[in-house]
This record gives sequence, structure tokens and C-alpha cells, in this order.
Amino acid sequence: MVKLIMGLKGSGKTKQLVTDINEAVKNETGSMVCIEKGTKLRYDIDIRVRLIDYQEYSMGTLTFLKGFISGLHAGNFDISHIFIDSFYKLVEEAGVAEVEDFVLWCDKFGAANNMSFTVVVSEDPEKATEAMKAYL
Repeated sequence: MVKLIMGLKGSGKTKQLVTDINEAVKNETGSMVCIEKGTKLRYDIDIRVRLIDYQEYSMGTLTFLKGFISGLHAGNFDISHIFIDSFYKLVEEAGVAEVEDFVLWCDKFGAANNMSFTVVVSEDPEKATEAMKAYL
């Protein structure tokens, strides 16, 4: 399962993400990971969720992010859900096409490995492609 949260700055995306994370902790089994810039969510999400500050790694490309997630899974088959905050800050020079590519990859990877993804993107939902709309 993939959930895409899109909205302009100040539209409540992070608040929705925190709600989704804490709800997932109550209802899902397995390990959960949240990838974000910094550790601003440290006190808002359940301590059982592994918080990863992506600034500690030289991410920047979509290929790196996919490899990073694949490596997380390879190191821990118990990961059931990955939450990603601020996709555009994580992947340099990304646009709607990269979001679509990533969401479709998450859907395929998640189905193959029994994982769910929630991805937050600071973008006008009106700019979502038809493929992306299925995940909103």
C-alpha cells in the first residue's frame, strides 16, 4: 500500500503524517521507519518508530533513495511501513515526474516485500498525474 500526502506549505501535511504514524503503530505489526530532515518529529511520534535524519547520508538522487530503502529492507525484513517526510527536500531537483516514478516504485517494492509507504510531498495536489491520483 502506498499513501501520498500532497499539499502546499502550511496545509497540514506533517500533522497528517504524525497522525498516520501513530495510528500505524497502534494497528500494524512489524518495524516502522520515518525518514525526515532533522529530528523535528522526535517528540511527536511513538518511540517505536525508527527516525532517520536523511542529512546524515548523502542522499540527493532518486536512485540513492531507492537503494537506501532497499538496504533498509535487506537489513531488517520486519519493516512493515516506511514514512517519508518532505520528498522534495530529500531528492534534489525532483519534480512531479520523480514523485510519480518513486510512488510507482514504492507500490511495486511494497507489494513484493509486504511493506507500506507514506510519502509527503509539498506540491499542489492539482499537479498530480493520473497515476499519482490513485495514491492520494
